[in-house]
Amino acid sequence: MSKNAVLLFIPGLREKDVERMPQLRELMAGGEIAQFVPSFPCVTCPVQANMTTGRLPSEHGVVANGFYWRDRGEIEMWTSPSQCIAQPQMWHRLSQHGLSSAVWFLLHSKGCEADYVCTPAPIHNPDGSESLWCYTRPTELYGQLRDTLGHFPLQHFWGPMANIRASAWIADSAVQAARQWRPNLFVIYLPHLDYAAQRSGPESPEADAAVEELDGVVGRLGEQFREAYDEEDLLWLAVGEYAIVPVDHVTYPNRILREAGLLAVREGDDGECLDPVASRAWALVDHQFSHVFVADGDRHVTEQVAALFRGQAGIAEVLVGDGLARYGLNHARSGEVVLVSEPNSWQAYYYWVSDEQAPNWARRVDIHRKPGYDPVELCIDPTTKSIPLDASRMRGSHGAPATDVTQHSVLVASRPAMFAGDPVADTEVFTAVMRHFGIAGA
Repeated sequence: MSKNAVLLFIPGLREKDVERMPQLRELMAGGEIAQFVPSFPCVTCPVQANMTTGRLPSEHGVVANGFYWRDRGEIEMWTSPSQCIAQPQMWHRLSQHGLSSAVWFLLHSKGCEADYVCTPAPIHNPDGSESLWCYTRPTELYGQLRDTLGHFPLQHFWGPMANIRASAWIADSAVQAARQWRPNLFVIYLPHLDYAAQRSGPESPEADAAVEELDGVVGRLGEQFREAYDEEDLLWLAVGEYAIVPVDHVTYPNRILREAGLLAVREGDDGECLDPVASRAWALVDHQFSHVFVADGDRHVTEQVAALFRGQAGIAEVLVGDGLARYGLNHARSGEVVLVSEPNSWQAYYYWVSDEQAPNWARRVDIHRKPGYDPVELCIDPTTKSIPLDASRMRGSHGAPATDVTQHSVLVASRPAMFAGDPVADTEVFTAVMRHFGIAGA
């Protein structure tokens, strides 16, 4: 039996989607399927860190898709290197046992300890242009991939042009690496189901079409990996990360904080910008939750913020103090207050009073400059050819605690008895992979 394994991270994958994916089912034939329960916050980077470390944010420190570095007064969305993860990951444990690994497109994988790495890391040139580039290990790998596949299609990885081409490039580039190195563990992120489900809703025809498109990519990936490893018995695991649920409501925490006189703005070259340093409180929003950072941890202001949001439309929970520990968010990187949305609602970062005051980059795909996640970047105004400032357009979201089966995704394996039970928690993925490789103490 092969000891090699391929682990697919497919955000938004549900059991009903697997039923419409014949090529994925063929890849997993003879195995098992289980409900997958992500830990709150149910968003990309924390859940991926939970799976790759077997720990919760209170230990590994990935409390959201972005961080506010209080000592520098800087907001960092999506770009933190692997060093922000304060617990050993799968590839570290494997290397201790002489086993190799490859990590493809996990968002905190830049600089990680895996033997082979490929992740988006665009180079911004002095003239303002952008080379479509990836961080790779070895460094020369990206040049090889570019020569055979062309540049990574960053414009199709996120934004209004996001489509199957990005996931197809990721899969094809992984095949090249597999042929060259055959790592014992290959972890691959395929984000395609995220786009239509958020933009049009998880039950939309567009979401159904995305499932079919991704199934084709997975089918080709499976066939080519079997050829690359020269074996039929590779272990395959596919994890849904989180489920996207329908939403019909949006909350604007920063506008509420501004109305209360707690949030400060400053005028910049691009227009009105949120000023985290001058603010007494502001919210780093992330899908269906947000971290509210209170200057100097002021207890009176913290209580004021909590009172502002208790009973607020769209807000299910206001976590303060010991409440953060209930979800494993008791970490120095967390805000003093965490706001949790109702399942049918999500939170937008907007802080301006009128759209005329919005900064220029609010109407652009600019994921690193915005003080929070902006799914509206998946849309475009056909008249202005820019991102509309209309958060009500979004029809799907995720991130709130997975307390209902509709918020569970799925975990599929090509072999039986991989999991201790059903449902499976995200932290159990680490244990299952280590057990497969015969590594004790996981």
